[in-house]
Amino acid sequence: MDESTGVHEFVDDPRNAAILIYVDGALLPRAEAKVSVFDSGFVLGDGVWEGLRLHRGRFAFLDAHLDRLYEAAKALMIEVGLSRAELTAALHRTVAANKMTDGVHVRLMVTRGVKKTPYQDPRLTIGKATVVIVPEHKTPKPELVARGLRLFTAHVRRGYPDVQDPKLNSHSKLNCITACIQAAQAGCDEALMLDPQGFVATCNSTHFFIVRKGEVWTSTGDFCIPGITRANVIRVCREAGIPVHEKRFSLLEVYGADEAFCTGTFAGLVHCTEVDGRVLNERRRGPMVERLQSLYAALLERDVAAQAAPK
Repeated sequence: MDESTGVHEFVDDPRNAAILIYVDGALLPRAEAKVSVFDSGFVLGDGVWEGLRLHRGRFAFLDAHLDRLYEAAKALMIEVGLSRAELTAALHRTVAANKMTDGVHVRLMVTRGVKKTPYQDPRLTIGKATVVIVPEHKTPKPELVARGLRLFTAHVRRGYPDVQDPKLNSHSKLNCITACIQAAQAGCDEALMLDPQGFVATCNSTHFFIVRKGEVWTSTGDFCIPGITRANVIRVCREAGIPVHEKRFSLLEVYGADEAFCTGTFAGLVHCTEVDGRVLNERRRGPMVERLQSLYAALLERDVAAQAAPK
C-alpha cells in the first residue's frame, strides 16, 4: 500500500505527544484518554462526529458544524447531554488547556454511550452519551497541496438513504474505508465514489467539484454528507457571480473537465491532477481553483472575525 496517507496527509508535530484530550468533562493526557470497550462507538460505530479547524483562536464555521452534529444526533435519537453553549465551552476549554490558537484540527465525537452488553439495541445503553474532543496541531503537507490529488473511482457506491443515509456523519464509515483502501492500492490519494445510478456522488472523505467552460459543478448532494466547506464553496461562487450547479454528472464529464478539486475542513480546497489515470489541466492548479481558494480564505477570515471572544 502507498506510504502516503492521502488527502489528509499532515505535517508531523511533536507537540501532539503531550496534548490533553477531553473525555466526558475531564482533560486527560493522550496516553490516559480512553473509553470503555463497551462503548457504543467502539462496539457498533454508533455515534456522530465533526472535524473542526481552529483559526485565530476561533472555530471556523462553528454554527454550521454544530447544526450538523445535533441534527444527526437527533436523527439517531442520541441525547448529547450538553447544550450548544456547553459544548462550545468544552471545545474552547480544551484548546485553551492546550494553549492552541491556530493550525489546529479538532475531532469532536459523540457516541450513544456505554452498553450493558455488546449488542446493538439502544435500550441496552446505560448512562449518558460519551463526548470526546481530540485537538491536534495539524496542518496539511505543503507538498501534497502543491502537487494536487490523484483520484481513483472505487467500486463501492454511496447507498440509498433507506439502507444507511449518506447524509449522516456517523462513526460507521466502513464503505468509505473500503473505497479508501481501493484508492490507496491503486496508488492514489482519495477515492471517487458514485451514487447508485452511476453518477458522481462524492469522495471517501472529501467533496468533489469539476470545472467545465467556466462553470463549477458538484453532485446533487443526495448521496453525501452536507459538507460545510462544500456549502461555503457554493456560497462564494454565488456571491462572486460564478455559475455553480448541483447536478448529476458522469465520469465521462469528469474526464473531460477543465479542472477538478476536492473540499474539506482540513485542507480547504485542493486541486486534482488526475482521475483514473486521466490527466487534468496538465497536472497544474487551474485559474478557477486559484480564485476559489482566495474567495474561500476571505470567507474564513470574515467568519472568525465575526465570532465573539471565547468565554
